[in-house]
Amino acid sequence: MSVRITPATYQQITTHAEAGYPNEICGILLGSDSEGGRTISGALAIENSFAADEQYHRFLITPQDMFRAERLARQQQLDVVGVYHSHPDDEARPSTYDRDHAAWTEWSYVIISVEVGHATATRAWKLRDERDAFDEEALAVTQRQL
Repeated sequence: MSVRITPATYQQITTHAEAGYPNEICGILLGSDSEGGRTISGALAIENSFAADEQYHRFLITPQDMFRAERLARQQQLDVVGVYHSHPDDEARPSTYDRDHAAWTEWSYVIISVEVGHATATRAWKLRDERDAFDEEALAVTQRQL
């Protein structure tokens, strides 16, 4: 599946990732699916709820945050279509921990690599139905707001 992200949402998630450095940040992606692929048109930044001394390499989204995102999506006539998080000083590819804790095979998992406080790469991934690995999704920033 191809994934398109609006410029404002792309800016929001990369700014969030840079601001959270050197810890991992996280958030929930809002958008819609069509035959042409997925469009991410909003994001809800979430406070990382993992233990403070482990946030440099882990993130946690609480059930309450998921409920809040679902409500926001409904209000905006969108769906929750995935999550995003950062990898401080590491590649924008899923770790084994990411795979083991991924919730849904239908979602997009967007990872932002943040090197020394600057977002350097943003990639999208989809968890295989067998839950044994991720496949990369083509990710493009749209040329205009949708």
